[in-house]
Amino acid sequence: MKDDNFLKENNAKHMWHPMAHPGGQQDNPPAIITGAQGVKITDIDGHETIDAVGGLWNVNLGYSCDPVKEAISNQLNQLPYYSTFAGTSNDAAIELSYMLREFFQPEGMGRAFFTSGGSDSVETSLRLARQYHKIRGETQRTKFLSLKKGYHGTHFGGASVNGNNRFRTAYEPLLPGCRHLPAPYAYRNPFNESDPAKLTQLILQAAEDEIAFQGPNTIAAFIMEPILGAGGIMVPHETFMPGMREICSRHGILMIADEVITAFGRTGDWSGSRHWGVQPDMMCTAKAITNGYYPFGACMIAESMTEVFEKAGPEGSIGHGYTYSGHPVGAAAAVACLKETQRLDVRVNAAARGTQMFEGVQRLKEKHSVIGDVRGGHGLMTAIEFVSDRESKKQMAPDFGAKVAKVAYENGAMLRVSGANILLSPGLVISEAEVDTILNAVDAGITAAG
Repeated sequence: MKDDNFLKENNAKHMWHPMAHPGGQQDNPPAIITGAQGVKITDIDGHETIDAVGGLWNVNLGYSCDPVKEAISNQLNQLPYYSTFAGTSNDAAIELSYMLREFFQPEGMGRAFFTSGGSDSVETSLRLARQYHKIRGETQRTKFLSLKKGYHGTHFGGASVNGNNRFRTAYEPLLPGCRHLPAPYAYRNPFNESDPAKLTQLILQAAEDEIAFQGPNTIAAFIMEPILGAGGIMVPHETFMPGMREICSRHGILMIADEVITAFGRTGDWSGSRHWGVQPDMMCTAKAITNGYYPFGACMIAESMTEVFEKAGPEGSIGHGYTYSGHPVGAAAAVACLKETQRLDVRVNAAARGTQMFEGVQRLKEKHSVIGDVRGGHGLMTAIEFVSDRESKKQMAPDFGAKVAKVAYENGAMLRVSGANILLSPGLVISEAEVDTILNAVDAGITAAG
């Protein structure tokens, strides 16, 4: 391994980082993380902090989950790779598909299509949605509906249904036929409606209007995150997702739940869909499926869809897949991860620590006038939105969040800055004391930046 001086000297010089300006990374080199234990990470200078980002929403079980590591090692020794394209399979993928079907039975899922990650899972769901309608003879159903502020990965399909122009503008033109509905964002919305229940009714009506305008028989699917994550942790009213489910069902539109962040306990339940009592037609999963230890994902397909594909003629053949679909090492990691996730029942701690974190940030709002909005309260997902003036809701410049994060890092917590927001999503095995450390670090950061 190269020495520390070499690593620091070459940091960000020969590699472009995702979601970052290449030149900016050279001017302000990123922290070099060299170790991790529990929910804590250590940088190249030996500075230890609590990872309040949870890797990237994915390290639910922390960095010391030996059963997953052992499963990866054992599988590498047994079968490090083989394709699951037509004609071959592997034992780990078979076991995982059975486990996922059982795990997501309350959501009505019947089959798994394995991918390399969240963006792949979203892409798979969009493609299968179009194919489903073609098999059924409704070839005109090609359009997609989604939410502004929603995040669905970075493939061309995912970017097209994304609701944030940061992931779209530089790469346009994107997939045609994608329409965006207002987000269930009570703090800021085009209706100027702060009541979440009333806002829900306005958005549902907007959905009905858009569907009528486009023509119900032209829309393939509606995709949403049960709780909007990267867009700023926007928690819909409890009637929102069930309301969209009813609209989709009535118009023959498939509902895709993007559960890349929300599945496997993050919301305080085993899925975001289950949290709202909804059965979607497809579920996109990844991230915590392997605790971040191996790139892997799955698009789950409802029982109601499987018969259409499996009893179809040649048009039911799936002309889609990835080299690493059902990768035996990834599948083995996911099997071990799912077992450990259920053994620890991490949703219980996610709910308790999530309430602690949300209430703690609410107290910080009382202390700091720069906090305009606090969102969360459902599992370990909390957002802080900074404003220069509460009355006008004028957002702080993004560099304010960066200043907060810098001081918070010095005080023991790695934070994620997203525009004028700080997003908190630590691992689901975090302790009460560690949540307090995060809250104190955020407090110190805001005090210093303000």
